[in-house]
Amino acid sequence: MLPFEAEGGNRYRIRRRGAMRVDALFYASGAILEDLAAEGGAALEQLAGVAALPGVVEPVVAMPDIHWGYGFPIGAVAAFDPEAGGVVSPGGVGFDINCGVRLLASALTAAELAPARERLADALYRSIPAGVGAERSELRLEARELRRRVLARGAAWAVEAGLGEAEDLAFIESGGALPGADPTQVSQRALERGRPQLGTLGSGNHFLEVGVVDRVEDAEAAAAFGLFEGQVTVLVHTGSRGLGHQVCQEFVERMLAAGARYGIELPDRQLAAAPARSPEGTAYLGAMAAAANFAFANRQVITAYARRAFERAGFPPSAHRLRLVYDLAHNTAKWEEHGGRPLLVHRKGATRAFPPGHPELPPAYREAGQPVLVPGDMGRYSFVLAGGERAMRESFGSACHGAGRRWSRHRARQAARARDPLRELEAQGVLVRAASRATVDEEIPEAYKDVAAVVEVIAAAGIARKVARLRPLIVVKG
Repeated sequence: MLPFEAEGGNRYRIRRRGAMRVDALFYASGAILEDLAAEGGAALEQLAGVAALPGVVEPVVAMPDIHWGYGFPIGAVAAFDPEAGGVVSPGGVGFDINCGVRLLASALTAAELAPARERLADALYRSIPAGVGAERSELRLEARELRRRVLARGAAWAVEAGLGEAEDLAFIESGGALPGADPTQVSQRALERGRPQLGTLGSGNHFLEVGVVDRVEDAEAAAAFGLFEGQVTVLVHTGSRGLGHQVCQEFVERMLAAGARYGIELPDRQLAAAPARSPEGTAYLGAMAAAANFAFANRQVITAYARRAFERAGFPPSAHRLRLVYDLAHNTAKWEEHGGRPLLVHRKGATRAFPPGHPELPPAYREAGQPVLVPGDMGRYSFVLAGGERAMRESFGSACHGAGRRWSRHRARQAARARDPLRELEAQGVLVRAASRATVDEEIPEAYKDVAAVVEVIAAAGIARKVARLRPLIVVKG
């Protein structure tokens, strides 16, 4: 691996070398260092490549869920200064633009849910299409409406269409619509791919999970977020589906041509980039924000379907009272102020973790800090954290986004071949409803880092503090 120095507090630094313009900082435990070494240090090499891009601001950062990705490693945060030639790179956002996580909290306890758990699992699976190419028949919008309303207004479109409640919007990052969206930059092909997929989960690591708060770590913050031990919760993890994938694919190709014209030298073609304020950069940011708005709308629609599924399982709205705690993105590029200057912050497999008092937080969370949602794997647990001041000083207000893969999907399938993961999970108290056995095999718990270890690194570093732990009861996957 690249040489690095331990700085204490789970921090490690790769000093500027070769083509790197700035240092790289990453957070890890001993076990995570072993995982990085096992993959040959490829993710850290990618991080060093990010540090070579024009206008990058020190340091580029990687979270403890880091693993190899397209261009940027997953788990990376990098900020660029437009006054210093800072760039935008589609690989720094990823193909699933605004892949993100939404947490709902109910008024039900796990004990109250228990007799209806099978009914709820079946109702959720029937209500929310999942899997590769999954489509939502009753939401086949015309391309014009998709472009003019969904891509422009995001989650607000869904609420106006009766798929949610107005108060939901206050608890979504950026109010459920990124500023600067330019739907005219989204191609007809992207629209056609996304049009039938609004209100669907997709496949891979996307899921809907019904869980229970099995431990409260910070009683004050948990109370602010409306969480209590024994409470039934719902996590939704999905993004912009085929629409976002198409936007990324098209702009990677455009950026390769544009970068050559601007004289940008790339250590890796997957880092294709253009100056953030160039015509090409502006066009990508407009298309990216529009795709992000599709993702916010997608999670909002799924929320409406989840509420209906609870009702079909025997819990009327007065009983389930599913309330949106927070919805945040972990694949975006956003203009933010850090150090008194506007920077374009790329987060790829990383989430915002703004501290108490930040003006972008909902008033109800101003004293506690931003909820940071960190899903784990199907068999263990997920975490709710709260953003801290140190994140603003060290990581451009960012934290980890999940457990992070340890194994490739191929290796996971091989490991699961002689086993019955569905039966194993049911023995642990987790009901799984999935479109295919292959997806379950690829997502077996061992394929991921232990999310508790990832969260412990972030908490020990002071980036965010632990608020509550969630244990899965029902998992719906593609």
